[in-house]
Amino acid sequence: MQTVKTNAQSGEDFVIDEQNIPYKMDSGLGERARIGLIVLSGDQTIEYEIRQLLDLPGVSFYGNRLYCSPTITPETLKDMESKIPEATRLIMPGLPLDVIAYGCTSGSMLIGIENVHARIHEVRPEVACTAPLQAATAAFQALSSGSIALITPYTDDINRRLRGFIQDNGFKVPVMGSWNENVGRITPDSIKEAVLELGRPDLVDTVFISCTSVRALGIIKAAEEELGKPVVSSNLALGWHCLRLAGVNDRLPQFGSLFEKTIDRG
Repeated sequence: MQTVKTNAQSGEDFVIDEQNIPYKMDSGLGERARIGLIVLSGDQTIEYEIRQLLDLPGVSFYGNRLYCSPTITPETLKDMESKIPEATRLIMPGLPLDVIAYGCTSGSMLIGIENVHARIHEVRPEVACTAPLQAATAAFQALSSGSIALITPYTDDINRRLRGFIQDNGFKVPVMGSWNENVGRITPDSIKEAVLELGRPDLVDTVFISCTSVRALGIIKAAEEELGKPVVSSNLALGWHCLRLAGVNDRLPQFGSLFEKTIDRG
């Protein structure tokens, strides 16, 4: 028989007012891996694509935004470095994370990968870190790439620095092209056309689409099949590297040849 209880303050009658309901606890979401992502304030694409890549049992994903000027110059990209610690601090405080990724390709190049890691480690000293160019370099190594067709949305000064960065890491870049445009609105079909055009020469064995705001994930598998060569985007590389650093080695062939690869975590 249920007992009617009366709240002394409000006078409201409850049919059931049970306190201390029995419960059990587990480790919560992310029992395989918890991954944090620092997203630029104006990025239209990275969260949408990373969620698809990390949509695996036992993997959880938490993002936080960092302000970046809408005018992209070397100076505004470098200016983000000082904001990284606070952006890191606001990603699930108190919850252990396995990996934190900084989601800007050109920004990580200009700030420096080691500096990105250092700013994240000011707040999360125990976490593994990555950034799109670090992830892309690991992807090229895993794919045994030697010669890259580079496709970007950037201005020429950033493009030249990016080409130099890739070359300094041991890869040739004999083919390069840029949209010089607002990348979040470039259609996937246009991206695929650029990949097929610039990736076709025998000079290159891999295509890299730079910038986390480019909507490339949906065309990678089809472009690879048509080209017969690996195609890597900033977001594809970043999602893959986050999972591999966290010890998640699931093979996801629907996202192309990169997701057949693992890494040596030492």
